Amino acid sequence: MTRTIALPILGGGQCGALRYQITAAPLMSYACHCTNCQRIAGSAFGLATTITEGSLEFTTGKPARVEWKSKSGNERYGMFCGGCGCRIAHGQDPSNGIPSLRAGTFDDVSWVVPAGHIWTKSAQAWFRFGDDDVLSETQPTDSIPFIEKFKAQFQFEA
Repeated sequence: MTRTIALPILGGGQCGALRYQITAAPLMSYACHCTNCQRIAGSAFGLATTITEGSLEFTTGKPARVEWKSKSGNERYGMFCGGCGCRIAHGQDPSNGIPSLRAGTFDDVSWVVPAGHIWTKSAQAWFRFGDDDVLSETQPTDSIPFIEKFKAQFQFEA
């Protein structure tokens, strides 16, 4: 069954000082089990939705930015609310045009279901994957299975 989600998708940080909207359909959602996402989320994984860079518009406030080098050597950045520190999005430099938005920052998170799981080799030992989950031990080189599963679950309309 496909669920219809209305655009734009609205969200923001905890304090309300930073608000955004997404004006185009996300590409996919996933749970990332890398140790970086575990640390940032303070949890077993981070739940993210990939979007096109041009579809993200900040409607209130301007995000603060932090930069770091990943264990794989990639230059990464994170955008967050300067008021409360809530992480909003992550990407890479140079940009590939597809940042990952923290799905927990959506105003309505009821529809967010991961299409799959990445960096499963770092997953907590107690976490159990579903039989039909799309899995990748590291950063996937092919996102098509994640995208196809996501598109089968949702359609987006303005």
